Amino acid sequence: MNLEAGKTYSYTALIIDDESDICFLLSNILRNNNLQVQFVNSINEGKSYLKENTPQLLFLDNHLPDGYGIDFISYVKKEHADIKIVMVTAHDTPEDRRKALQEGVDVFISKPFSASEIKRAIQQVYPD
Repeated sequence: MNLEAGKTYSYTALIIDDESDICFLLSNILRNNNLQVQFVNSINEGKSYLKENTPQLLFLDNHLPDGYGIDFISYVKKEHADIKIVMVTAHDTPEDRRKALQEGVDVFISKPFSASEIKRAIQQVYPD
């Protein structure tokens, strides 16, 4: 994905995070990079969204009110194998990173994050 200024993309991203401020911040960063964005606040809301929609990119928190994002990765990959997953979490341990990558996460980012880290993540999963 070539993130040219002023260009509109048909790429969509879903954010699953229970912190509203993170959802708004991440949404703004993604929209500023010309992505269409939706967000939900739990795994169950994410499942409902994914039954009706297939975003190209998923930003996933690990500690959610109804479970762990790491445990949701296999569901996403089974139902939507082409979705690229970026795990964004404050709980960054070597074990969590290892498990997330084994489950199919494409990029792992620690909170707090910067806009440039998010842009690099998008370019990493969509290098064209």
